[in-house]
Amino acid sequence: MPPQTECLEFINPATGQKFGEVRMATEADVLRARREMAAAQPVWAAKPVKERARLVKKLQSVILEATDEITAVVNQDHGKSRLDALHEVFMTVEKIHHYTAHAPQWLARERVPRGLYFFKRFYADRVPYGVVGIIGPWNYPIDLMLPPIVSALLAGNAVLVKPSEVAAATGVLLESLINRVPELAPFVRFLHGDARVGQALVQSQPDLLFLTGSVKTGQIVAKMAAENMTPFMYELGGKDSMLVLEDADVAAAAKWGVWGAFYSPGQACVSVERVYVHEKVYDEFVAAVLEETANFSVGYSPDVDNPNWMGPLTFQRQCDIVNTHLADAVAKGARILIGGKQTGMFIEPTVLVDVDHTMKIMMDETFGPTMPIMKVQDDTQAIHLANHSTMGLSAYVWSRDLKHAERIGQQLNVGVININDTMSHYTVARLPFGGTKLSGNTRTHGRGEVTQFTHQKAYSISAPPNPIDPVIWIRRPGSYNLLKMMMGATYGTTLQQRIAPLGEFLGGDARVGRAAGRALAGAGALSALAALAVMLLRTRRH
Repeated sequence: MPPQTECLEFINPATGQKFGEVRMATEADVLRARREMAAAQPVWAAKPVKERARLVKKLQSVILEATDEITAVVNQDHGKSRLDALHEVFMTVEKIHHYTAHAPQWLARERVPRGLYFFKRFYADRVPYGVVGIIGPWNYPIDLMLPPIVSALLAGNAVLVKPSEVAAATGVLLESLINRVPELAPFVRFLHGDARVGQALVQSQPDLLFLTGSVKTGQIVAKMAAENMTPFMYELGGKDSMLVLEDADVAAAAKWGVWGAFYSPGQACVSVERVYVHEKVYDEFVAAVLEETANFSVGYSPDVDNPNWMGPLTFQRQCDIVNTHLADAVAKGARILIGGKQTGMFIEPTVLVDVDHTMKIMMDETFGPTMPIMKVQDDTQAIHLANHSTMGLSAYVWSRDLKHAERIGQQLNVGVININDTMSHYTVARLPFGGTKLSGNTRTHGRGEVTQFTHQKAYSISAPPNPIDPVIWIRRPGSYNLLKMMMGATYGTTLQQRIAPLGEFLGGDARVGRAAGRALAGAGALSALAALAVMLLRTRRH
């Protein structure tokens, strides 16, 4: 037996109790896994897409059978309620169901129009990269891990998976779920460990890297990937804004704004992290938010029926960030109206006012149960402030006038707009998800999540050269006017542009061409067709 290396401990953040551990992968383990997946991948890629989808579909059945096991592990590993964990399972199963149903269509050969190449056929295939390295996050360890694994497999890749060390028990569970489908297990390898294992994975030079994580982590991985020019896709953080317009349903905005800010508890890239409220409804909105927040209970239970809305933060470093942002805001003039206290890993839902953009809590990703609210004079100011961010993932607009809300959304520099709700867009498996600016360079959910794990291979197919093929004609010296005529006839935007080059081709003189063009333009489309026929006959004689 090889000597044991370091182990990752499983710690319940709600209780502080250890409930297990897993051996960390070594650099040698990573390199061996890279070689083994490279050898296995062609076997998997050779399977038809329908067959790959059929085998991946078995994982859906395994997940459904193991639902209670999954929610119990996530509850211990993350501190989430069993219901919150079930939300993850639901979203994951929906994506697998959707992707396996549509992957054969999404990955099918695409026929490309021939254009002037009459005697050729053109196709584009979607082919796998090879070995895909996936580095996962800790906040949604089921839903943000299994769908990219599944998508990469459907696309024909083998997969190296590095789960987050913060959700290590869930990573071990995911490995177990994959291994319960023997047909998939040879093509997926899990590498448990801390940042050193992630570094080793990047340096092993997979054919594609996919990361879900923070902006800071994304920048680190991007630098390492660039050293070997490894293709790198990333979905990073958000500083999602909520705009409450003058005509908003204030009660509904407060209710679901509070839920969007404090759910899970604020540890989602789509959490409401800052709120801009029109001055005419500001006081009413703040009052309603305080009422909703007071009823947002905090606590932990391993039971299925947990009465609490919010559990603990997942690890101490995240608590430190939240507390730093709160202290910075208060020092610069913000007021905490409710919450702000920490007990163990629990931080109370916290509402702040008198905030501005000099404060970290309005500019940096907090990723905790905070809801800073800022008064604005009008829509223009709200849009300006919402766009004043280095991130651009999601935004939430509240208004009874749906067309007006959509116009506001069109002016926000984000990847997704949600009108009169919060976070619900993420649960839609068919709706593209992703951000702009530092929030990411990819789109997950739907067709894009599967096809992004492929690149296109093009085919140009023809029989031996045909003597009447125009492409053959224009290769010969002296065919300048011929090609110019063909360009004009095909791509001219006016009748004059389409016909004038024909005159040059027939007369061999630009002045003749222009005169012929004017004459033919007056004759209309039928004359143009006749002239084209003459061109073809002339060309065949030569």
